[in-house]
Amino acid sequence: MHIHSALSPCGDNDMTPNNIVNMSIIKGLDMIAVTDHNSCGNVAAVMAAAGENLLVVPGMEVETSEEVHIVCYFPTLEQAIRMEEVIKNSMTPVQNRPEIFGRQFYINELDEIIGEEENLLVSASGLDIYEVVAYAEKFGGVAVPAHIDRTSYSVLSNLGFMPPDLRVSALEITAKNRARFENDYKNFQILTNSDAHYLENIAEREYSVELEGKNAQSFIEFLCKNNQI
Repeated sequence: MHIHSALSPCGDNDMTPNNIVNMSIIKGLDMIAVTDHNSCGNVAAVMAAAGENLLVVPGMEVETSEEVHIVCYFPTLEQAIRMEEVIKNSMTPVQNRPEIFGRQFYINELDEIIGEEENLLVSASGLDIYEVVAYAEKFGGVAVPAHIDRTSYSVLSNLGFMPPDLRVSALEITAKNRARFENDYKNFQILTNSDAHYLENIAEREYSVELEGKNAQSFIEFLCKNNQI
């Protein structure tokens, strides 16, 4: 539920819609989320490439003004696009330098490059962590602090603690640290994602959830529950 396409400058150029979909199917996955940095520009293409074979949840990985990464999931692409508009309007445009950060490709469902984002996506938005969570909720989605156990771009590394008044019900913890961290956050849903930037990073189905239906809304409602996965 945390996969970067070639739109993310840190994502490999092989992270095209069809490659992502086919690798996910090979890995035995039923559902994925495409979560590029501060953008959902390639989500529609991945959804089209997946068709009925794989559920693709619209998402993005937002960077707050505190440089904390928050993965946001939405029931529909339209709601994700509304979030993207807010995020981009809050950002100070910074020209991407592909030789340093990597290319940022828009790709269609046929894996054809149809454009390139000129402004750097891996930079902080103008919204703080509370505002990102509030906007995600406003647009019908859910916000999940990403890889909280990491030493950079996480709520714990950058703020030093989990704000008790932050309206989140789920947290993302990397696989190697899940056992060490999950007991401290028993009141949260715990997600363990691959944060895949390369095709080989897409994880097999090591963790699973039971949903009311195979749709993005059911996944979001599940994350809003106060039970741990």
